[in-house]
Amino acid sequence: MNPTAPPTGAGAAALTSYDAGAQQSAVDEMFRPDGTVRPPYRGIATALDALEPSDLRARLDALGRAYLDQGVTFSLSGTERPFPLDPVPRVIGAAEWSRLEAGIRQRVRALELFLDDVYGEQAVLADGVVPRRLINSCEHFHRQAAGIRPPNGVRIHVAGIDLIRDEHGDLRVLEDNVRSPSGVSYVIENRRSMARVFPDLFAAHRVRAVRDYPRHLLRALQASAPTNVTDPTVVLLTPGVANSAYFEHSLLARQMGIELVEGRDLFCRDNVVYMRTTDGQTRVDVIYRRIDDAFLDPLHFRPDSMLGVAGLVNAARAGNVVISSAIGNGVADDKLVYTYVPELIRYYLGEEPLLQNVQTLRCWLPDECAEVLARIDELVVKPVEGSGGYGIVFGPTATRAELDELAGRIRANPRGWIAQPMIALSTNPTLIGDRLQPRHVDLRPFAVNDGESIWVLPGGLTRVALTEGSLVVNSSQGGGSKDTWVLATRTTEEEPEVNDDEHLVDADIPPGPMPEPGPPVRPAADQQQQQQQGRTAGQGGPR
Repeated sequence: MNPTAPPTGAGAAALTSYDAGAQQSAVDEMFRPDGTVRPPYRGIATALDALEPSDLRARLDALGRAYLDQGVTFSLSGTERPFPLDPVPRVIGAAEWSRLEAGIRQRVRALELFLDDVYGEQAVLADGVVPRRLINSCEHFHRQAAGIRPPNGVRIHVAGIDLIRDEHGDLRVLEDNVRSPSGVSYVIENRRSMARVFPDLFAAHRVRAVRDYPRHLLRALQASAPTNVTDPTVVLLTPGVANSAYFEHSLLARQMGIELVEGRDLFCRDNVVYMRTTDGQTRVDVIYRRIDDAFLDPLHFRPDSMLGVAGLVNAARAGNVVISSAIGNGVADDKLVYTYVPELIRYYLGEEPLLQNVQTLRCWLPDECAEVLARIDELVVKPVEGSGGYGIVFGPTATRAELDELAGRIRANPRGWIAQPMIALSTNPTLIGDRLQPRHVDLRPFAVNDGESIWVLPGGLTRVALTEGSLVVNSSQGGGSKDTWVLATRTTEEEPEVNDDEHLVDADIPPGPMPEPGPPVRPAADQQQQQQQGRTAGQGGPR
């Protein structure tokens, strides 16, 4: 370890060669610049100090086998493989998490008010806080959703807020995801596997549990039901088994004890949604959909969609069914709207943002576009509608020809591009081969809104760029993940995570009629693979 090695022991090799400063200006999550261990990681450092690299590798192999056995896989270049889980967790102290939690709640509250406004009175546009032409030109602003107001006012039932730590140690929001963000299944499975492979680590730490997520999500979905329904029927609508995030869909449906359905299992009659079952038809009150807007209802969106349900939008407008997340939410996680979120917080809440954005230049504004073109070789340029790490150009590493081509594309469509400074994401010790090496990480916490309060899952998904020097953490680009620990204080009411199979088993599905498959539609498999959540799971893993 440079410059100061951690205390050595019988198996010191696991951390002895770790160089926290190898990634230049990046902050290391475990070690301070002087080489001392940060307080939340002291127990982890002690445990690693007692392990030989071969021991750590054996546990990593055990994690991989466990994921294969459980079917926790993702598709990369057409090949199913276990989702890479690194054995060294990311650890967040209780005080820092408390600040993050407050900032995430604040952001979700503001985005909820923005969506209610932009699909209603549009005061935020009339007051000039957000330019009207920005909203009208947004691909995910759907006029079909205008005037549809959920019974309890909640449009964002689940939000995933992507965070990075910059060179100064500050956590900043990189982007917002409010269209049914993916990745929480890996949070649950990461914890399940880590608790079984590293029971000694959990015994030595008070780690806040993540197993309650399905219960909180189900409560939020039930709370969103039409007002005249006392015992709502909730279903999870999936594109189907060919979709790369199907594992998550099936896991959540199973743990919530609700039916997993495809579009062919549902039909609308007189603006009411029904599910086909072996016992006949059952009325559906809430649909947790994992299908993009474009495929949701062929009467209002893509007429060739074989994944959605004809008449679903009309049923929602009539107040007979609630769609989660709401139609048109994508306007709130547009990369250009993202740059206005601090102003939205001030406008709607009268508060200063608790979490800052990454500095962003908007190419649709002439002055900022001119700056981007002048500094294109030092900025990270992103397509506004891009996802999964695709289409991003890193100016410092791009060739002159690539930069010239990019400049031409920006001039042709300035609305389609933003630019940000090159930020060295923080690093975390990661097992590469038989050595622990620093690799860049980000963090996606998940927030669940039931209309009364916003609950933030303690931790979230830490994604790690496994390639040396890479800043792209997306699984579709070869990234992996880490279990994310939030340390509990002595006053935390909930029980810490333990290796207790009683709490780790899947929720049982209650008895009842099973869905009756509708007529098979083979071309739908192509659409199952084609449709992906724009800023969510890429190639089966979280983008």
